Amino acid sequence: MKDNKLSRRTFVKASSASLAALSLPMILSGHNNDASAAVPAPGPAPLPASQNQSSSVSNAWEAGSSDSFTRYFFDTLMVETRYMDADLPSTKLDLFGHTFDTPIMTAALSHQNNRNVKGMVVYAQAAANCNAVHWMGMGEDQELEEIVATGAKTVKVIKPHENNEEVFRKIRHAESTGCFAVGMDIDHPFNGRGGYDVVYGLRMKPKSTEEMKSFVKATRLPFIVKGVLSVHDAKRCMEAGVAGIVLSHHGGRVKYSIPPLMALEQIADVVKGKMKIFIDCGIVSGMDAYKCLALGADAVSVGRHLMPLISQGVDQVANRMKAMTAELAGVMSATGVKSLKEFDPTVIHRTIL
Repeated sequence: MKDNKLSRRTFVKASSASLAALSLPMILSGHNNDASAAVPAPGPAPLPASQNQSSSVSNAWEAGSSDSFTRYFFDTLMVETRYMDADLPSTKLDLFGHTFDTPIMTAALSHQNNRNVKGMVVYAQAAANCNAVHWMGMGEDQELEEIVATGAKTVKVIKPHENNEEVFRKIRHAESTGCFAVGMDIDHPFNGRGGYDVVYGLRMKPKSTEEMKSFVKATRLPFIVKGVLSVHDAKRCMEAGVAGIVLSHHGGRVKYSIPPLMALEQIADVVKGKMKIFIDCGIVSGMDAYKCLALGADAVSVGRHLMPLISQGVDQVANRMKAMTAELAGVMSATGVKSLKEFDPTVIHRTIL
């Protein structure tokens, strides 16, 4: 069953040891073994063969390796097949009173109009066509209204603005627009150079648990916190009363961030079903989604894997999302999982490739 959380500590220790035992060129090369992806996986491009090993290690080390660690971590997880008493599965997701056809959601992207004149609307329409949860990051109020008008059940993610009145305003606008849920992207307060971040001229600042409580109380919508990678932050989200958290390193915003899936085990032990847990970063296939769900996630978000398809239109994005859902169903059927409530973490095995 999904709530079978056996051997979590063993999993974390084994995972950490596996990563520690690897050579740097192998981990940091950005190599992707997933042949099923329709578009190249996100992450650093492989280094030219002409570069020697020491040069490759140095360059990869400088290149923002969190994405490479994340990809490699996915690829160290194997699944065992379980055909006896198996059947065709359902990928239906029940979330906050609504039923969706897939646990594969879009991710909270922003500013995709460079790919398509209505890039964010294209992205949302694809989610609507798949009956999937849609997420939106930064953007103008009118853009959010156009996105919700597609019929996509949309989660509006708000930046941690220094001015809380702007946060409250955006919460109210998300409600009035008809968003499915609202939340905050907590991992964007600092600029990485010892100061607070400024995003499109707007100053950011980290939020306290008490401030988060005020945001949760300000809305009738489920409030979700994105950017959690530690038990420390997960506990504070629980204290604040949030409805869900997104485990994410924001595409490697901080170098050497642990893979979100690696953080899942410890966080799920603490959450114990009191909040929904979603996984973001590096998911490029139904198999990746399966591994997240098997280890305790409720749903997953796919962003950069879909971004190149936005320029090709709604159907291309939707087709890839549907293909990933079909891939997920294929792995579920081969491992005896008949619904999203029946995942068993013991189907996952760790190894060093």
